[in-house]
Amino acid sequence: MAITRPAGTFDKSYAQDMAIIRTRWQWIMLIGGLVLLFCLPAFASSRYLNVINAICITIIAVHGLNILVGYTGQINLGQAAFMAVGAYTSGILTARLGLSFWIALPCAALAAGMVGLIFGLPSLRVKGFYLALATLAAQMIMPALILNVRPDITGGVHTLVIPPPSIFGIKCNSAQSIFYIIVPITLLMTFFAKNITRTGIGRAFVAVRDNDLAAQLMGINVFKYKLLAFFICSLYAGVAGSLWAHWARAIHPDHFTLMHSIWFLGMLIVGGMGSATGVIFGVVFLRTLDEITKVLGTSIATVFPALIGNIQGALSVSVYGLVIILFLLFEPRGLAHRWEIFKASYRLRPFPY
Repeated sequence: MAITRPAGTFDKSYAQDMAIIRTRWQWIMLIGGLVLLFCLPAFASSRYLNVINAICITIIAVHGLNILVGYTGQINLGQAAFMAVGAYTSGILTARLGLSFWIALPCAALAAGMVGLIFGLPSLRVKGFYLALATLAAQMIMPALILNVRPDITGGVHTLVIPPPSIFGIKCNSAQSIFYIIVPITLLMTFFAKNITRTGIGRAFVAVRDNDLAAQLMGINVFKYKLLAFFICSLYAGVAGSLWAHWARAIHPDHFTLMHSIWFLGMLIVGGMGSATGVIFGVVFLRTLDEITKVLGTSIATVFPALIGNIQGALSVSVYGLVIILFLLFEPRGLAHRWEIFKASYRLRPFPY
C-alpha cells in the first residue's frame, strides 16, 4: 500500500491506484531519502555503517521468509541454513576458484534455491508442526555437511576467508565501500518482494495460505506454488548469505545457527507477516534493540565487573524474548498494522470519525 496521502487526494486511474508511489510529494520524499541514504557513508562512522549493512542483509533474508511464511503460510525454521548455502557457495567460488563476486552472487542464490526446493518437498504431505520439523532438519543438516564433507574446500571447523568484492576494479574492503553494493541490492530485492505479491503468483500464494483445499478446487496447483515459495524464500536467503560472506570476509557454520533462524521469524512477527513494509520495520526495530542492549550490557558490566561474563550474553536474548511475547499478546499483527492505522487516520484528518 502506498505511503500516506492527505484527505482529498484520490486516484483517477487504475494505473494510479495500483502504483506504489502515487503522488508528486511521495516521489520527492523517495528521491530525497535515497539521496540522503547514499550520502550516508560520507559522514557516518564505520560502526554505524556496519550496523546498516547488517540490517540491509537481514532485510533480504526476512523478505524471503515473508514470502514463504507471511504470504504462503508455510513455516520455515531453516532460513539461516539456506543463508549458509549461499554464503559458502559464494565464498568457495571466489576464494577457491577465483571467480568474480558478480558471478558468485547469482550462483549462490540459485544454489540456495535448489536446496530450498529439496526441503520444500515435504510441504505436499505435511504442514504446521511437522513442516517446521522438516525445515528444522535443514538447519541441522547443512552446517554438519559444511563441517564434515570436503573440509579442504569449505574450511571445515576453520573459518573460510573470502576476498572482498570489487566494482570496476576497485576493491570494496571497507564498510563505506561495500555499503554501495549491499544497499542497492537490498533496494532491488525489496522492490521485487513488494511487487511479486501484486502478480498472479502472489495471489496464488495468498490463496494457498488462506485455504489450500479451496485453492486447489479453484484450479491452483498447490504443490507447485508451495515449491515456488520455498525456492524464492531460499533464493533470497542465498543472496543474503552471499552478501554476508563478502561483508564479514570470513565465515563459519556458527554464523548460521538455529538461533539466527528464530531471530528472523521474530523480526517477521514484530514487523507484521504478509507485509514488505513490516519486514523493514521488524528488522530495523530488533536490530536497533540488539545494538542498544549491547551498549547497555557493557555499561552494566562496567558498574558490576563480576557480571561481565553473564550479562552481555543474557541481556540481548532476554530482551528479545520479552519483546516477542509482548507483541504476540498486544500487537500480533505487528508494527505494519500500526502503520496502516496511522495512514488511515492521516487520510481522514481532520475528520477522524
